[in-house]
Amino acid sequence: MRRSTFKILFYIKRSNPKKNGKVAIMGRITIDGKRSQFSTKLEIYPDEWNNEWGKSIGNNAEAIAINSMLDKIRGKIVTYYYKLMDIDGYASPDKIKNILLGFEEKGKTIIYYFDKFNEQYRSKVGVTVRRTTYLRYELVKKRLSEFMEKTYKVKDMPYREITTVFIQNFYQFLRSKYKSGNNNAMKTIQHLRAIFFYIKNSGEYFPDPFANFKISFEKKERSFLTKAELIALYNKKLPSERLERVRDIFLFCSFTGLSYSDLQNLTKEKIRTNIDGHLWIMATRNKTGIPYKVRLLDIPIAILKKYEYLQEYGELLPIISNQKMNEYLSEITNICGINKRITSHCARHTFGTLCLTEGMSIESVSKLLGHTKIKTTQIYAQITDQKLSNEMDKLAKKLNIASSLK
Repeated sequence: MRRSTFKILFYIKRSNPKKNGKVAIMGRITIDGKRSQFSTKLEIYPDEWNNEWGKSIGNNAEAIAINSMLDKIRGKIVTYYYKLMDIDGYASPDKIKNILLGFEEKGKTIIYYFDKFNEQYRSKVGVTVRRTTYLRYELVKKRLSEFMEKTYKVKDMPYREITTVFIQNFYQFLRSKYKSGNNNAMKTIQHLRAIFFYIKNSGEYFPDPFANFKISFEKKERSFLTKAELIALYNKKLPSERLERVRDIFLFCSFTGLSYSDLQNLTKEKIRTNIDGHLWIMATRNKTGIPYKVRLLDIPIAILKKYEYLQEYGELLPIISNQKMNEYLSEITNICGINKRITSHCARHTFGTLCLTEGMSIESVSKLLGHTKIKTTQIYAQITDQKLSNEMDKLAKKLNIASSLK
């Protein structure tokens, strides 16, 4: 890579003396013919200045101090030059001057950029992004400030001071302070990395603190209910209306594949009679904006009919907060003797897995769930032991012909 021509010059403004007879000492940075001038904020008598050397020729303490300060400024400029060349392959005199004078770093802290990013993100809420994702970024910012205050005794710091070790320590902080699992902590780190992408796209150049940090997620078996467990859940007499309502909501999602956020946005207008004469939910996914259609089977139709009275209040189903729903689902599975940790999202996964187990193609399941990629559907819709058993039965009928040949 070609190195640019780089020069530093110190000179005095002889034509503009001050009242005390001294003149300002100026600096000039030249790179590939481009110049940028700045004041060193130092003064000297003209007859004590050597133009050829670019320094004071005096022997007194003041002259020695001036030369020492000029050497320090020169050293900083050289350091900034090589740092910019290493990071981006080029350096401009204005960029170096701004860094030298402190203009480049002023206000450019990690929280400063976090706020700018979140402000921009918030303007997209309801258009291209979800409010819940925006709130997640706000939470990450809060966690980051807490970490910096605990570890460095500050609530904010220049983004250039954030290193790979900083990120590793932040990850450990999330694991220990908030008992976050690996995947949740890594998701938080992923959000932080998005801020550094934003900083880079803003035109800043810096060593990437994520270059030596690997964001890795653990693969986990996603919980779902089998067909037999769904039937047991449907037939179980529960001890309270509170639990009964939550059970009905879970069953509705298990037979439609709706996520909690899609369920919240479900309205009467989104349920229509299709050309086949059956009722279908026709809407777009809240998370991605992807259109999806799913036919209402007997159980979800019965559940809608059960809560038909709620339509007077503009509701279709007795939805409660996701947190409370997950809490009550734990009670319900215990009562039903289902030894699984179930959340509201497990209903969506149950739907995908049930469809595959019953022989529906993965392409059709992908359409029903509103996915854009088959790979996403494969995550939700696991091949169950029952599915494997059914497939092997089909294979056996075709290949177990030895006895007929005897």
